[in-house]
Amino acid sequence: MGNFNLVPEKMEIGEVRKALISWGKVNFRQFPWRLTRNPYYILIAEVLLHRTRALQVVPVYERFILRFPDVATLSRAGKEELYNLLHSLGLFWRIEALYHLARIVVRDFSGQIPVEKHLLLSLPGVSDYIAGAVRCFAWDLPEVLMDTNTVRITGRLFGLPVRDSSRRSRKFAELLASLMDRDRPRDFYFALLDLADKICVAKNQPACHQCPVLVWCAHAARNTFQR
Repeated sequence: MGNFNLVPEKMEIGEVRKALISWGKVNFRQFPWRLTRNPYYILIAEVLLHRTRALQVVPVYERFILRFPDVATLSRAGKEELYNLLHSLGLFWRIEALYHLARIVVRDFSGQIPVEKHLLLSLPGVSDYIAGAVRCFAWDLPEVLMDTNTVRITGRLFGLPVRDSSRRSRKFAELLASLMDRDRPRDFYFALLDLADKICVAKNQPACHQCPVLVWCAHAARNTFQR
């Protein structure tokens, strides 16, 4: 029982996925960008969400989409107008990125957000995570989405120490890929992100007793045996 290295080998991945997604449906956070499959809306949201809390983004996102309901409208925007809409979020590189991104999509992709990952990555301001998130949340394509939240839960489930470098770790990427539900990646990641926000939190003690995947979690098992 004390050999925690055995936990990943014994983990029932299918049951973990089922429990996580079932919990996620009940605890789903209804942000506006989650209620759409429109890749333009999702791309805008992911750019705005970069290193920014979701609740801070919501009112800015809603005003932005109301003013720029499609990429063609955004392509005619001036930088001053974008600044006026986005300045409260900080990270002003987003203004420059969106200004050029919209023009490139209209010019090179006939106003359609490309589905191919290498084309998404060619757009200004689009990181590997943002490109993967757009593909996953707009088209339900299986992507390995590595951020502080998904990496934290992966590390805790498999009993691995989580560091800043873990987001670039091949081992963590492989473990997250093995955990992901490839048939329902969109539902899987929504549940994973909501779990990170509500239960498997970073700074405070995780609310392990409320966790839907508690019985498979190496971090929880280790803490239980240490008490």
